[in-house]
Amino acid sequence: MGIVADASGARREPRPAADLGEHHSLGRLHHLLHARSTLGPLVVLLSSIVLFSVWAPTDRFLATDNFSLIIQQVMVVGAIAIGQTVVVLTAGVDLSVGWLMAFAMLTMAKLSENGTNGVAALLIGLLVGLAAGLVNGALITRLKLPPFIVTLATLFVYKTLTLYISKSATVRGRDMSEVLLWTGNTFTVFGTRVPYGAVIMLVMFAVVGYALRSTMWGRHVYATGGDTEASRLTGIRTNRVLVSAYALAGVMCAIAGWILIGRIAGASPQSGEQDYNLDSITAVVIGGTSLFGGRGRVLGTLLGVLTVGIFRNGLTLAGVQDIWQNFAVGVLILGAVTIDQWTRKAVA
Repeated sequence: MGIVADASGARREPRPAADLGEHHSLGRLHHLLHARSTLGPLVVLLSSIVLFSVWAPTDRFLATDNFSLIIQQVMVVGAIAIGQTVVVLTAGVDLSVGWLMAFAMLTMAKLSENGTNGVAALLIGLLVGLAAGLVNGALITRLKLPPFIVTLATLFVYKTLTLYISKSATVRGRDMSEVLLWTGNTFTVFGTRVPYGAVIMLVMFAVVGYALRSTMWGRHVYATGGDTEASRLTGIRTNRVLVSAYALAGVMCAIAGWILIGRIAGASPQSGEQDYNLDSITAVVIGGTSLFGGRGRVLGTLLGVLTVGIFRNGLTLAGVQDIWQNFAVGVLILGAVTIDQWTRKAVA
């Protein structure tokens, strides 16, 4: 092997052919992961299915009833994660989604309990979610405060409002309109019972995915998340984009509340205590959306939601304790963020 000189004239050993081949392979992987952000989440999802098909009792994990259970477990988080994805694409975060969902849910449940028409109660609940999201967005853009701080503060605001209007009491399903309970009804597909709430979630994934991919608004969301100042200088009204992202997140939280009413046949103020904010962020990150904004797809979030649901379900069936389930999800998050950082460096 001969000696070669670099651009400065210094003598150095040439890189072995094997190293060059490895470097070339890594480069191709870098660009592939950047071009197809959903590839990594898809591989993780399929790997999880294969893993638990072998590790967990096969007759239970692959049973149609278990698939139905997984669908029911992920549809609420999935609806919330749609809005969270759009927020994260703008380089923001919404920590208030859990209690915002509970606030909208209890609003429509209490209205229905008190005699309001079911459709009207649902529409008012959606408007409450929209208004709460607009408040988040307005505070961030008008006061120029970090999204983390604003949504952490409004988390407590929406929690207080939820407990106030509900008086910390659960609204029973029999006291509500069938319109609000409809999302819990099921139909059968290949032996698996699928709730209508899951269909609503999938429709919203398709609608928001199309909007992000094929509309001017979607392009502005990506541009704002990629570089807010540069986007503003090109004429994009970045404040409006940010407000619209949080408004959409609010509406999705209200839809998630409607889905949850159907799932549990009631409306409990304690639903806000669940880790819906963290679970939605987890699904977004595992789905390949960059926490730095500007890159990601809602399809990846759907894969992330399913991965977390299958992971938790499979670990439970395998007899793994809850604390180690959280440990495993934490490792998944670290791996997803590491891959994101690696991919960003490759493109840079």
